[in-house]
Amino acid sequence: MTKSNHGGLNSDYRPQQLTLPDGRAVTLRLMEPVDKAVLLRFSRALPPNDLLFLRTDITLADALDDWIRNLESGATVTVIAEIDGEVAGYASLHHDQKQWTRRVGEIRVLLGPKYRGAGLGRRLAEEVFQIGRARGVKKMAAMLTPDQAGARAAFERLGFQVEALLQAWVADRNGRPHDLLVMSHDVEGVGNSLHA
Repeated sequence: MTKSNHGGLNSDYRPQQLTLPDGRAVTLRLMEPVDKAVLLRFSRALPPNDLLFLRTDITLADALDDWIRNLESGATVTVIAEIDGEVAGYASLHHDQKQWTRRVGEIRVLLGPKYRGAGLGRRLAEEVFQIGRARGVKKMAAMLTPDQAGARAAFERLGFQVEALLQAWVADRNGRPHDLLVMSHDVEGVGNSLHA
């Protein structure tokens, strides 16, 4: 098993090889600091609508530097999916032990357009669930807008439930307000729902 040391926290993680239902071969592996350039290429190739609701603008090099600092400190773990040497998407677990929400991990998943609808997002979410469980996270959260119907359905299939709907809580990159949907799942129940 390969070891990745992020911020002194040893994360045992073996890269995963899988095949999507359409036959495409995928490698899942932990993001490392050297991945900055490939993540910038991935994010800058996304359609503008995909970037509207990202919490940080990952098309900016400074934002990737912050992401890498969080990887190194152990506050973030990111699993990257690669297909034919290209980043197809990622899932991140944000879990800062120094914050009062240290028992909660937030999951963020983003796929490139041509890799959606094949179950890859769900598999990425499963991977970060398992990492969160190994780190002692007790509850997982996901935050999205109500019009992100595909993402909501994927989280519901994993057993997430709506905790709150906050009206006009976030603004997109154009300054327009949108509601925020907060979903959560107790980690202790994840094992059963992931394989149902």
